[in-house]
Amino acid sequence: MFNHVMVGSNDIERSKRFYDALLGMLGAGEPIRNVAGSGHIRLFYRHDGNTFCITEPINGEEATCANGATIGFKCNSPEQVTQFHDVAVAHGGVSCEGPPGLRESDMGSVYLSYVRDPDGNKLCALHRPK
Repeated sequence: MFNHVMVGSNDIERSKRFYDALLGMLGAGEPIRNVAGSGHIRLFYRHDGNTFCITEPINGEEATCANGATIGFKCNSPEQVTQFHDVAVAHGGVSCEGPPGLRESDMGSVYLSYVRDPDGNKLCALHRPK
């Protein structure tokens, strides 16, 4: 359904360090660095047919997080959900919505962790047990 997800950053090098560590533990390699026609730097992380992008805002205004938005990353195990959380926090992210763990709902069981990246974007790591 999606081609890519892009978030803004106020410090592209800080974001690169954060996402290199975080997406690297999920298997993504070095991002493709691109300079837009406007001169703004963008980073494209590609993995398993998906693309996650970070950009300096092209309109020149400050990057802000979207209130109510969450970007979810699929993990292979409950341990990887916890690792995602811990790597994010160790690289400048902030834990939110409680510690990583199993959550039950009418939609089933899911292991979740939530963090905010250094620009405030909300990220979720999730694993659905079989």
